Amino acid sequence: MAFLDMLSPEASTAFTRLGTRRRYAVGDVLIHEGEQARELVVLHEGVVKVTARLDRDRVRLMDIRIAGDIVGEVAAMGVGRRSATVTACGEVVATIVPRHELGAFLLAHAEISLTFIQVVCARLRRSDRLRFEFGEYPVPVRLARVLVELATTYGQPERNSLRIGVNLSQSEFAALIGAGTRSVHKALTQLRHKDIITTGHRQTYVRDLIGLHETALLRVPTA
Repeated sequence: MAFLDMLSPEASTAFTRLGTRRRYAVGDVLIHEGEQARELVVLHEGVVKVTARLDRDRVRLMDIRIAGDIVGEVAAMGVGRRSATVTACGEVVATIVPRHELGAFLLAHAEISLTFIQVVCARLRRSDRLRFEFGEYPVPVRLARVLVELATTYGQPERNSLRIGVNLSQSEFAALIGAGTRSVHKALTQLRHKDIITTGHRQTYVRDLIGLHETALLRVPTA
């Protein structure tokens, strides 16, 4: 669930009053890896991708964020330089919140501060889990786990399916799970043949969420 969606309507309204609204076009960089900036970025519209440079020639897709999410939260708390680059995948509306304004607000709103900490901790735990899964599970399982997470977090009911409201190419899926594009193409084909998902025009529909959980070797959620 996105950060703003975790807050009460009153708290969300108060939080979105912070900072300065800005608009970004596709390809614009909101955060540059390595910079000293301390602002928090709050997304209101659009999708961004989070990438990190592995070496001079390789860049890895680390995550995606959508409306309601926050990015740059660790550096905004004064912990080191920016660890990744954040780029707009389309038209994006975001609020830039300076560190001093964020800090004062969180000190004055204990409930929001606790939610903020929960989001940071959840992302650190997810990062640790993904590193473990890269070495432990084969590509089809890793891909299914990412699709479960995307469907659970961003899925919208549509056509008797869950439409994942984040458009990712096969190469972006590959970067996200640490695999080759051919391996991801093969795993997606298998999921389509089992009628677990359908794809088209960079849209992914989950038709069988239980089957996707089973492919991901995850416990099937109970109603």
